[in-house]
Amino acid sequence: MTVEFFMPMKKVPTTTHQQKQVSVVNGKPVFYEPEDLKAARAKLMAHLGQHVPTEKFTGPVRLIVKWCFPITGDRQDGQYKHTRPDTDNLQKLLKDCMSDCGFWKDDALVASEIVEKFWANVPGIYIRIEAI
Repeated sequence: MTVEFFMPMKKVPTTTHQQKQVSVVNGKPVFYEPEDLKAARAKLMAHLGQHVPTEKFTGPVRLIVKWCFPITGDRQDGQYKHTRPDTDNLQKLLKDCMSDCGFWKDDALVASEIVEKFWANVPGIYIRIEAI
């Protein structure tokens, strides 16, 4: 089984899962998501929800993700983006949202992962999931 789609977005979410916050309540740490992280999660969930497969992946998968950011400065369409945010931080929130939407039983099934960042005329996120 293979699922492949592109989610065009004027502004690709750059808030990362690492931006969770902690406060102390009654002497105990309490973790919470700041508003920008909640907004990024909601945006991803809304876009991903349109592409959920009818059956969840239950075995090992290869996940290919191409993050396409709006061109700034003298960048060229298709040029690799080598500035922040880091791909591993972007991927964590994306995979959590994909799990919540029901793409797979558990994101631990991602046995192979290819992640790239580009500058693009059409910003958004390209995703391909294939059973391996």
